[in-house]
Amino acid sequence: MKKILFLLATFLVVANSFSQVKNFIDQPYIETKAKVDTLVSPDRIYLQILITEKDTKGKISVEELENKMANKLTSLGIDLKKQLTLSDVASNFKKYFLRRQDILKSKAYQLVVYNAQSAGRVIVGLEAIGVSNVQLFKTEYSKMDDLKLALKSKAIVQAKKQAEALLQPLNQQLGSAIYISDLSNYNNYGYQGRAAGLKVAYAVKSESFEPIDIDFKKIKIQSEVNIKFKIE
Repeated sequence: MKKILFLLATFLVVANSFSQVKNFIDQPYIETKAKVDTLVSPDRIYLQILITEKDTKGKISVEELENKMANKLTSLGIDLKKQLTLSDVASNFKKYFLRRQDILKSKAYQLVVYNAQSAGRVIVGLEAIGVSNVQLFKTEYSKMDDLKLALKSKAIVQAKKQAEALLQPLNQQLGSAIYISDLSNYNNYGYQGRAAGLKVAYAVKSESFEPIDIDFKKIKIQSEVNIKFKIE
């Protein structure tokens, strides 16, 4: 008896599901996809800075290089408390204990700037004080969530326009949406390393190098939707 009741309940569930699918398919509808995209300039540029006594053969201490870097960055309008963080501290203790030589220390920092011009000034400014180990780590766009929502809305509007255009020659009216699927893929919010595409151009001025142009690869954001509309 229990087995019969179980089979009956299963049949009813399947039948109900089939009925819902059938009702959805039986009503007249039109299906369309729309994709929109845009390019944005990154407004968070992360630079990795390495200062090490090895570059000066131990003649200038890391502490002195650190102070010179801090002064230079401050003169360039960098807020050290907000934009500069210490990434790593390393000392070659093994070499010191085995060879009784001075410890050649190094420090790694991460600096965030908010536009390409600031990144260019930092790179050239640090080069001028002997800190040349500066690499682009990654780029990001800070208003990514708002941009994604705006693109989704544009994609939906575009899908609706496409559906209306398809129905116009048939003298039929577009009804409400009965199915919406977001096909967007946002795996990449920015670029890392060489993919960010750092390019710097220099000009000679008063016997010193000044950055005249700097460019980063723009970040491409894309949204795609699939919508089914009822046909009235």
